[in-house]
Amino acid sequence: MFSCFTKKKPAAGGPVLDKAAPGLFDVLCLQDATTSATVISVLKSDPTFTVLSKCEAEAIIARDQEDDQKLEAGIQISIASGSLAVQDEPPKYKCIDVLGKTPDDVCDIILADVGDAAQEGCVIVLCGLSGTGKGTTVEKLKSKLPNATPWSNGNVFRSLTLLAVTWCEQQGMEAFNAEAALTRENIEQFMSMLSFGKFVDDMWDIRINGLGLDLLVSQVKNTDLKDPKVGKNIPTVAEVTQGDVVKFAAGATSQMGADGINVLLEGRQATVNYVPTPFRYTLVMSNPVTIGERRAAQRIAASALAALESGEGALDDQATESGLREALASIFAEIPQLTLINLAAKS
Repeated sequence: MFSCFTKKKPAAGGPVLDKAAPGLFDVLCLQDATTSATVISVLKSDPTFTVLSKCEAEAIIARDQEDDQKLEAGIQISIASGSLAVQDEPPKYKCIDVLGKTPDDVCDIILADVGDAAQEGCVIVLCGLSGTGKGTTVEKLKSKLPNATPWSNGNVFRSLTLLAVTWCEQQGMEAFNAEAALTRENIEQFMSMLSFGKFVDDMWDIRINGLGLDLLVSQVKNTDLKDPKVGKNIPTVAEVTQGDVVKFAAGATSQMGADGINVLLEGRQATVNYVPTPFRYTLVMSNPVTIGERRAAQRIAASALAALESGEGALDDQATESGLREALASIFAEIPQLTLINLAAKS
């Protein structure tokens, strides 16, 4: 069991590690929430870390807003095509402020709310800004809930893209032609080639059956569905198939929930609003800078670990802290000057 480091008397170089709490390199190797918390405790008083954290927070919020706009545009395309119905009143979500809470604390709040439904199977939806810990929470819930499994729309989009790319190849096209392949008629045909059920060993799976293909996603998710010709065309396909994939996911997750499985679905509200379930949670951070601190700590920890493992010499607390500070300096040096100027203007 590792503990976070505490500060002794202030020093010019920043907080001094409490030597009664050894194992900084071991904590660094975990590359998890404990690592991030420890890195933050070590570097929090460093002005460079403060600026980097603010930059990361602004970047995360900007990316999330951009992603939300793209998803909303995709939803509107699906509504206009008739593949998705308008929601007069979006479902309500319960907000959980994760500030000062561990992933276990967040899980306990959700588990208490879900209650006995977890014994029969249900669908749990998680939303929130990047950096609020959705992925970690899903992993924790998976370990604490009976018969739990995560669901991702990613493989559905990949399956549709594989079908669209295959269609173009069979038409003799040298490259993927979105305008020709992604007509409403074709998309409906591609969706009819996807089915969700128990095909092998009583396990739920997605079957791709059409255009000469007969594949199970569980068997090709790391091969055919990761082919470069699929990967590079996913954004184009996803833009016009949001509604189709949302409906497919809603049906699939409902089937699994009715089968006694606790389905964990992480996503954006624009899409998961259409998944039927009463268990919806949005993770929020009342202090947005904390999101930036977590992301900054993750980047620093990964960079420092790689450098320390590839180098020579001791891996004691002092060397590891030096490695963290060197990683911080290196990452900070990559921030564009204009970004720093804009950040200072907002302060």
